[in-house]
Amino acid sequence: MHDYAMLAEGDRVLVAVSGGIDSLVLTWLLAHWQRKAPIRYSLLAAHLDMGFDGDAAELVEEQLHRLRVPFLIERTDFGPRALTAENGRNGCFHCAKKRRNRLFDLAREKGCNKVALGHHQEDIIETFFLNMFYSGNLSTMVPRQELFDGRLALLRPMAYLEKDQIRALGADLDIRPVANPCPLSETSKRSTVRTLLGRLYAEDARLKGNIFAALGNIRPDYLLKQHHTSPTAHADHP
Repeated sequence: MHDYAMLAEGDRVLVAVSGGIDSLVLTWLLAHWQRKAPIRYSLLAAHLDMGFDGDAAELVEEQLHRLRVPFLIERTDFGPRALTAENGRNGCFHCAKKRRNRLFDLAREKGCNKVALGHHQEDIIETFFLNMFYSGNLSTMVPRQELFDGRLALLRPMAYLEKDQIRALGADLDIRPVANPCPLSETSKRSTVRTLLGRLYAEDARLKGNIFAALGNIRPDYLLKQHHTSPTAHADHP
């Protein structure tokens, strides 16, 4: 909160709630912080029902009632439409893009200047490896990100927390996470990277902390410089 100056007097924060343990604990955390913080800010939890079969939206609504925060639930068809995009390829990308854009629109419609997301330390590390493995760049999610010329900020207040800490807190609070109804939830590239990193963490418990520290300890002079060549050079030297 303090390292990244996440909240300020008069903020209106849209909390993105998927129904998983991370987003529900985040909702509790921001409501708890609201009662003791030296500033005043308001919260609105938002759950986008992605359109899969089942009662996930109703279960999320029950949890939000228990957390006693203002909320809205919006039903969409983003999930089924994403599964059929590009003949079934890149479904996760299309779904995430639709969800993200709708959250931005909701923030604007409801007068919110900040959107809070439930990403944690492992998410940030996994995103770094996803971008490196599959996009060929060195980047990750950051705890605070300014968008639209500063009109909106993305916040990740749990960026320093590990998943196990969030699960333990959720258990103490009797928060009941809602299972992800997406049929691709366990077959994504992120799931593959998570499994790979899990094996490494099991072999050496120091790795997770070292990787996270490395993301803030960049040495640009020891990275490759990009040399841009002409189209002709590419043609001569494939």
